Amino acid sequence: MKILKTGTCKSSSGQSTLTYHIGKDQSGIHFHIDANTGGGLFSKEWISLSAIQETIDKSNKPFTSAILHPLFQGKSINTPSFMLAVLLHEGLIKREKRCYVKGDSKGFMDSIKSLVESTADDEPTKRKPASNRKAAPKTTP
Repeated sequence: MKILKTGTCKSSSGQSTLTYHIGKDQSGIHFHIDANTGGGLFSKEWISLSAIQETIDKSNKPFTSAILHPLFQGKSINTPSFMLAVLLHEGLIKREKRCYVKGDSKGFMDSIKSLVESTADDEPTKRKPASNRKAAPKTTP
């Protein structure tokens, strides 16, 4: 996953600050929550923008964070709410009374396109799996 953007925003409750990443791989754009200054637990899994948009598009009415819950394997109750806060911050959704509705994604997509173009020559961010790391040779005294 190539990280295009690291951002911060307030949680939906406003009681903590979230750090999130927007990344890109061969299958598209993805989001994940990276940190929370509050005590709420969350899943760090990457969720595709296309899956988020498809889920939101299926709803013909204002929605809450419950709509995103099926997208996460880690079933922390906080993660969908945290993701809504990120989507709101990025302009992909907007608040309507106590719920949310789909926003205009044009501005977001334009900014992502610029980020993709500006990082086109960069190598993707990769982490070696722990099982592939070589252990230091043991020495005997």
